Order: sequence, then structure tokens, then C-alpha cells
Amino acid sequence: MTTSSFERAVRRVVPVDESARQAADERQLQLTKPPGALGRLESLGAQLSAIAGEAPPPPPTPAALVVFAADHGVHAQGVTPWPQDVTAQMVANIAAGGAAVSVLARQHGVTVRVVDVGVATDLDGIDGVTHRRVRPGTDDLATGPAMSLDDARRALDVGAEVATEAIAAGHRSLLTGEMGIANTTSAAALISVLCGTDATVVTGRGTGIDDATLARKVAVVRAAAQRAGGGTPLEVLADVGGLEIAALAGAIVGAAAHQVPVLVDGVIACAAALVATSLAPESGGYLIAGHRSTEPGATAALEALDLEPVLDLAMRLGEGTGAVSALPIVTSAALLLAEMATFDSAGVTRKDAGTARPPR
Repeated sequence: MTTSSFERAVRRVVPVDESARQAADERQLQLTKPPGALGRLESLGAQLSAIAGEAPPPPPTPAALVVFAADHGVHAQGVTPWPQDVTAQMVANIAAGGAAVSVLARQHGVTVRVVDVGVATDLDGIDGVTHRRVRPGTDDLATGPAMSLDDARRALDVGAEVATEAIAAGHRSLLTGEMGIANTTSAAALISVLCGTDATVVTGRGTGIDDATLARKVAVVRAAAQRAGGGTPLEVLADVGGLEIAALAGAIVGAAAHQVPVLVDGVIACAAALVATSLAPESGGYLIAGHRSTEPGATAALEALDLEPVLDLAMRLGEGTGAVSALPIVTSAALLLAEMATFDSAGVTRKDAGTARPPR
């Protein structure tokens, strides 16, 4: 039996190197600063070392943002006021460089790759889109499974393959992005099942829905989560997930298989990270949470994943904007560990040497 791209990636994922993390922590104590003075930058540097298996670690640049796009059949339940055509329109906008994430990616030198894994509209005429469509959108998760197990597997394979291609092209980190109208409903259902949390806790307003629409959305999420509960992670993904969420999960595992850090974006990416770590537990060590989305499901997922976000800017756009925004900080963590002088090399007296002078 042929092994799929995703299955091969799962088999290649190894635990991060704790000896390299320890070496990074020890190096931090040699640098010209009080211990712990750089806060999260120090722990991020140590995590990057553990991921790379060396201290100091290489910087996570150049970076690649992969934006997986797909439509959702649950849109028919009126869980969002935005028409489904917006998915294709925004895919074109991102590919043309006009979206928010496009601006941020240009600013920070991030390569953007837009992948159609399940958009309902034909995108063949749009330049800058990679066509890897599994099917034209999912079925309505409110009335039955969103997709088949085979669909989910194929989308996981797409993600693993795209991640491998990005890394083969020389990228040293993978950033997660997505586009799909109604995908916060799918993400909330996944998070509800995988975290064992009620729909009211993890379902948010998405694109800015009113109270009546939110109540309808919560009811849809609760019913779908109850139906999917008790299934294997793959079965849950197929039952209530989205094609872009499956592809993101595949990309996370694909990057982890190559010992490359993954900067996770908002609630959709967090749902994908839960799927990825359920299918390949050791992939969790390669995750860095770019930011905390205001969508409540993101906080529940981050807690379950034991991830502390780099940024908390009240963002909820998706596309990969939070991950790209966090990249300069993560890069700084690596460069500080690599380029700062040590006390010995700089000729700076240590505090515990007994002759240190107070700062002026």
C-alpha cells in the first residue's frame, strides 16, 4: 500500500532537541545582560534552538506564508452575512498583493503562496494561485459530514506537500494563512470537539455577526460537535472540518518533519494546530503562536496547545496577518542569541564578580 505524503511526514516528525534548548539557556546567561532581562525573546530563542537542534539557532528567514483557501457548505445555514463569492474575490486580492496580509508580507520580506484547496468558484484564470483543489467546497456540516475521510486525507497531503516545497525552496519558517467564508464555524466545531468545550465558549462573531446570527451559529456548532464527538481526530476533521483547515494541519506536520518552525495565525490556524498535534503529537514542539485572536475559540485552543502568543493586538482578520506580524519579533529572538556579545568577549564585568559598577 502506498504511503501518502502526510503519512510520510508524520513518520519523520521527531521531538525537538531539548539539549539544544538547554545550550541556548546557558548561552543566554553568558550574554551582556541581566538574566531574563529579554523576557519572552529568551524563551523564543531557546525554542528556535530546540527546533533547529543547534544553539544559537538560524534565523527563521526567509519565511514563507502559505494561504490555503476553501469554501464551506455550512454557509447555507446563515452563519455569516458575507456572500460565499467573497472567498474567491479575496483569493484574487491576496494573489494580486492588495490584501492586508499582502502588505505585511511585503514589509517583512515574506513569500506568499496562495493555494486553492477547495474554493467553490473556478479560479483557473487568476494569476498567482496554486491549483490543488480537492473538491469545490465542503458539504453542510449542519446536515451531515463536511467531507469524506478520503477528502480529508487528500487535503492533509496537499498541506504536507506545499510545506515540503516551500522548505525545499530555501524557506526557514512556515507561516499559516487561510481564506474561507464561514470557516470560523468549522473551526469552532473542531475546537469544541478536540478541547471538550461547549459551543458557547468557543464560538465567536467571526466577521462581525449580530446576536441573532451568533445564536444560530452556536446552535449549529453545538449540534455538529455533538455528532462528531467520540470520533478519531481524522474522523472529526472530516465530519466538521474544512479543506483549508485540513491543508493547514498537513502543512504544520510537513514543516515539523523538516525541523522548521511554524508561526500559527488565528482561530482557523489554531484549529488546524489541534488537528495536527492530535495526528502527530510531537509537531506541537515546532509551533509558535503568532498572536491571540479575539475569537474565543483561539484562546481555548492556545490553552490546550500550551502556547503563549507573541502578540495580543485584538486582531481577528485571519489571512496570516498575525503570524506575519509576529515574524520580526521571532527573528529578533534568534539574532539576539546569535549576535550579542558575551561578557568575556566584550570585556564586561559580571554582576557576581564583585567589581561591577552600577549603571550611569
